[in-house]
Amino acid sequence: MRSRRRRRKKNKLVYGKDKTIFTPELIREIISYVFYTVIAIIIACMISFGFFKQVLMIGDSMETTIYPGQTVFINRVSTFLTGADRGDIIAFLPNGNSNSHYYIKRVVALPGETVQIIDGVLYIDGEEQLEDSEVYDKMEEAGIADNAITLGDDEYFVLGDNRNSSEDSRSANIGIVTEDMILGKAWYVYGSSEGTSGFVSDTYLEDTDDTDDEEE
Repeated sequence: MRSRRRRRKKNKLVYGKDKTIFTPELIREIISYVFYTVIAIIIACMISFGFFKQVLMIGDSMETTIYPGQTVFINRVSTFLTGADRGDIIAFLPNGNSNSHYYIKRVVALPGETVQIIDGVLYIDGEEQLEDSEVYDKMEEAGIADNAITLGDDEYFVLGDNRNSSEDSRSANIGIVTEDMILGKAWYVYGSSEGTSGFVSDTYLEDTDDTDDEEE
């Protein structure tokens, strides 16, 4: 007797006269394409409804976290719901001046805290911020923080990551940032020949070897 051989058929779907074959790989590609398309649509809708705003990074005060010319998506919802937290990178209008461009800086001191810069080092409530000292260069100028400043209930003290190239809360014309000046929290950054695209970190930088000392 002849032995009958059974051939295993691969899982596939055949559609139409041209016999288009839908393999598992092709189906996964289609699902992936649909998923990312939906995500793009959701982000576009959120922007159109005002949940996000695009802000251009001007100057080098936030290097090496954000580079000049990069576009930053600002989440307008998170700070509205919970307020800004230490380490958050925020966009704000200095003194609420609607004729100014948005400034992008990192929050280092919160409402009710006392901030001071002594010998180029950041102190909060009289304690040296060791993590801050390990990550960033000593500040050549203390500005208004040469003397202790106690923040009010809705006030924040902000600094640029590129400490010696930043116009921030140390500057009299910028000063303390209040809640009503804040647009929101930096969420995603992209663009420019320098830097990389991706989600913005709200923690201190891990690598500071490339930090430059230039002014915004």
